[in-house]
Amino acid sequence: MAAAPVLALLLLSALAEAAAGGDIVHHDDEAPKIPGCNNDFILVKVQSWVNGKEGDEFVGVGARFGPKIVSKEKHANRPKLTLADPIDCCSPPKHKVSGDVLLVQRGKCKFTKKAKFAEAAGASAIVIINHVHELYKMVCEKNETDLDIHIPAVLLPKDAGSALHTLLTSGNAVSVQLYSPDRPVVDTAEVFLWLMAVGTVLGASYWSAWSAREAVIEQEKLLKDGHEGLLNVEAGGSTGMVDINVASAIMFVVVASCFLIMLYKLMSYWFVELLVVIFCIGGVEGLQTCLVALLSRWFKPAAESFVKVPFIGAVSHLTLAVSPFCIAFAVLWAVFRQASFAWIGQDILGIALIVTVIQIVRVPNLKVGSVLLSCAFLYDIFWVFVSKRWFHESVMIVVARGDKTDEDGVPMLLKIPRMFDPWGGYSIIGFGDILLPGLLVAFALRYDFVAKKSLQSGYFLWSMVAYGSGLLITYVALNLMDGHGQPALLYIVPFTLGTLIALGWKRGELRNLWVKGEPDRVCTHMHLPLLPASPN
Repeated sequence: MAAAPVLALLLLSALAEAAAGGDIVHHDDEAPKIPGCNNDFILVKVQSWVNGKEGDEFVGVGARFGPKIVSKEKHANRPKLTLADPIDCCSPPKHKVSGDVLLVQRGKCKFTKKAKFAEAAGASAIVIINHVHELYKMVCEKNETDLDIHIPAVLLPKDAGSALHTLLTSGNAVSVQLYSPDRPVVDTAEVFLWLMAVGTVLGASYWSAWSAREAVIEQEKLLKDGHEGLLNVEAGGSTGMVDINVASAIMFVVVASCFLIMLYKLMSYWFVELLVVIFCIGGVEGLQTCLVALLSRWFKPAAESFVKVPFIGAVSHLTLAVSPFCIAFAVLWAVFRQASFAWIGQDILGIALIVTVIQIVRVPNLKVGSVLLSCAFLYDIFWVFVSKRWFHESVMIVVARGDKTDEDGVPMLLKIPRMFDPWGGYSIIGFGDILLPGLLVAFALRYDFVAKKSLQSGYFLWSMVAYGSGLLITYVALNLMDGHGQPALLYIVPFTLGTLIALGWKRGELRNLWVKGEPDRVCTHMHLPLLPASPN
């Protein structure tokens, strides 16, 4: 694989989190719950009917105050929508609106004041148009006491509210239905995404261990044939593998932070197109590498015969045969990436790329792995949570969602549609949340292979359990936090890294894991570890 796509993936892999969260801005999180103003924040569907025909459906957010909004569509009424006069409803409406839903603009007065005036005018609910495209939480002032409000209040983003405002000013008869369907406690998309992430780490780790085994076998053959000089040349040359050191682990996070800021500042339609091209190049190479490794078992002659290609060098006939398919697959995904089924192609390209990178890029010992994951841990926390202090929004989540573009986020994500969620959307996980812990898990399996450890006495099984548990806790946290964006490495790193360090200390092997990355008695060329057969 070429170096550029690998480095690009390593930079881009750290951009996206387990979930990008909703579009509700959290500027009012510090407002306390008080009697009469203690509702949970919920998303609300606003289904419209225009001149008796079903129109567009919009999504808003319910207020802290007022009664709870019904959860089932069949229990929701369909009252008439009326434009407030004055439009901001900061003073009593000029006309009574018996049972209507009042549409008002967000103005300079408090949300509770608007709701009280609307209720006094006879409105059955109030829908407020925000002045920006985000959704703010409608809360109460700390000192408010008279909060006996009996009509629901919903805030709509600017574009949705403007669409309803235009319909009313154009003379149309508009009615709306307000309801908030419950989300399932566990969506099947999260289950499949968990299986996909864990399966990717599992497969990539075994391939990495197989590749390490084959490298040892090749060295043994050279030694037995008396080619020590050739062995030294090969050891000093390019083997196609890249070992990370402490300096590169630290620099990776620094460069990734700079790249993230650049994405945040320059994010646009054309910049996303550039990311798509980079992703496709890496995806083609990853898919090609995986397919060649799998097919070489059945097409061994084609895999072992080579042809010289200008500017590239020696390429196997099998690679030449597979490449057009991989290129066509990536191009088709790029063309149809907005389609409802495009997530399948994105996941295939992403998994192939992650597996290939874990096979190529290696953590040589636990010390380097600890530095890499610790830096990534801090990186995630900073750019998801702390960055709000300087940028007034979470930089990581804004980039992951692609808020400043018409695209559905950056492509460096695995995602599955929420099939049984009435709100739709996708469950997503960033490449970095699979790739970075996967490097450490692959190291654990290579160590077990060299040390001839069984699953129970080794480190690989427990590191896999730790990774799966950390990712599971991430999804639990997402549900407990109402779907707000969470940095997955916040949970995955302590589980995975902590398990390896604790086991190594308990077994008295922590020094070998930390410094050497191999057991005391490394198998010599006369005593190779018994490993599973290679797929190649």
